[in-house]
Amino acid sequence: MIATATALRHARPWLAGLAASGLAAGLVARLVGLDGWAQAIWAAATVPVLLALAAEIVTSLRHGEVGLDIVAALSMTAALAVEQNLAAAIVALMYAGGQYLEAFAERRARREMTALLSRVPRTAMRHRDGALEEVALERVLPGDRLLVRRGDVVPVDGTVIEGVAVLDQSALTGEALPVQRKAGAEVLSGSSNVGEAFDLLASHRAEESTYAGIVRLVEAAQRSRAPMARLADRYSLLFLAVTVALAAAAWWLTGDPVRAVAVLVVATPCPLILAVPVALVSGLSRAAKLGILIKGGRAIETMARVRSLVIDKTGTLTVGQARIVSARTAQGQTADELLRLGASLDQASKHIVAETLVAEARAKGLTLAVPTEVMETPGEGIIGRVEGRDVMIGGPRFIAARIGDGGLALLPHDRPPGALAVTVAVDGKLAGTFVLADELRAGTEELLRELRACCIERIVLATGDRREVARFISAGLSLDSVRAELTPDQKILVVLAERKNGPVMMIGDGVNDAPALAAADLGVAMGAKGAAASAEAADVVLLVDQLDRVLPAIRIARRSRAIALQSVVAGMGLSIAAMIAAAFGHLAPVEGALLQEAIDVAVIFNALRALRG
Repeated sequence: MIATATALRHARPWLAGLAASGLAAGLVARLVGLDGWAQAIWAAATVPVLLALAAEIVTSLRHGEVGLDIVAALSMTAALAVEQNLAAAIVALMYAGGQYLEAFAERRARREMTALLSRVPRTAMRHRDGALEEVALERVLPGDRLLVRRGDVVPVDGTVIEGVAVLDQSALTGEALPVQRKAGAEVLSGSSNVGEAFDLLASHRAEESTYAGIVRLVEAAQRSRAPMARLADRYSLLFLAVTVALAAAAWWLTGDPVRAVAVLVVATPCPLILAVPVALVSGLSRAAKLGILIKGGRAIETMARVRSLVIDKTGTLTVGQARIVSARTAQGQTADELLRLGASLDQASKHIVAETLVAEARAKGLTLAVPTEVMETPGEGIIGRVEGRDVMIGGPRFIAARIGDGGLALLPHDRPPGALAVTVAVDGKLAGTFVLADELRAGTEELLRELRACCIERIVLATGDRREVARFISAGLSLDSVRAELTPDQKILVVLAERKNGPVMMIGDGVNDAPALAAADLGVAMGAKGAAASAEAADVVLLVDQLDRVLPAIRIARRSRAIALQSVVAGMGLSIAAMIAAAFGHLAPVEGALLQEAIDVAVIFNALRALRG
């Protein structure tokens, strides 16, 4: 059955070409006075299309689906029966050409979505016979020894064999600061290596990787059918009955079977089965250009109707990585000079906190010196000389162990919940302390206001973090409710409770968000740094780390749905008017076929407007 459907899809260009060439050859034969040959050519061009259509109808019926393609089959059969072979050939070209045009439109609309895969890692470095080999992720097996390089996403679950793994696990645990995993410790797929390279013993297959999850998302998007398309199937019997009844009435009241053929011809095919998928897939493509991967028609239609938003905190509402939020310095020191000395030394470290300080210093335009005599204790701190001065930087206890308890003297007592303190000592004396914390994304309040202005009526923050952290982050935001210290199943309850206000959209990025994303009417995952589990459970994946992409995604969804409905209403209205005209004898079969061809082409090109911004 699947093989038949695949063969029919591949045959569409050939069928369209056969119908077009047969119609043209018949017209040439008629022009030179060979009317008998013309009729035979038109019939010969129609039969293959009719047989292919019959095969599609049988396949649909086996799946329990009754489609509007039956009208096309009836019109071609009836036209051949009453020797309206030209009309039959036009319908054949209309059907085959429409199917090919729809497939062409979908291929064009999906090309950006397919291109997204080229930006995703596809390989892993595996140890084999004393050497390293680059292999496809699908070939990674339990027991393989892998090299996870700096910047790599851990492809599979496994155990650290050698080296110290410094991992960004914010997508998995909600904690913005990095963690260390020493030899023997387990590492989950989806973590990002922000430290030195380390060896990993794979414990699971590569199907758990982020790349494989995105591939499955794309495949799901290409297979998905929209609710409106299923609505067409549900009402196809009614439309089919009305069409047959109108054709039969025209034949019975006038005694002219040609009128019945004209009614059937002008009803073929219904714009509903052409315009909706093209408009929605065009919307998917438009969103993909902005780094927004929408799983399919169901998701894009639901996004157009959302009324409530439940949003996670870490990596979603916040940046998901530490930044300097305050500094305390000893007498005689300035914050910028302290940052310059500390960042100069930290240039020799690849720890994520060191990189944060270096990035902050460069953003301020500070001139960094080259450190010498550097010694680093991984994950704890670093010692060296900068411009002839002894500099230490690290955790407060690392500094205190080297200069005495005075290393804890400048620890701020009012630092934000969940913040991290980094202490600097110069020439054996405490110089100051920086406080790093995960901050709210820039423009968050403006985004929330725009979402409310667009369509969102209620916004709820749902996080697994402590209450004081949630209160600190959400202060000043226009939220309707803040729920903290939630387990994954409690997040589901929050989503279900919001359904009384309308369709619910959930935005998250961690594994602990995956159940709530699946439970929501529409799940949106932060896929750039988020976990594969959340991306798998979600209906929409933001492939760039920008929360504000949610707003254009909603606007694209609303516009695509509006264009689809516009095409359906206009196309169906014109088709029904033409059917009535044909029943009263104002349209001959050939004229009806040409008119319906124009209607179908018009609604398809109208639906393609969803590709544009």
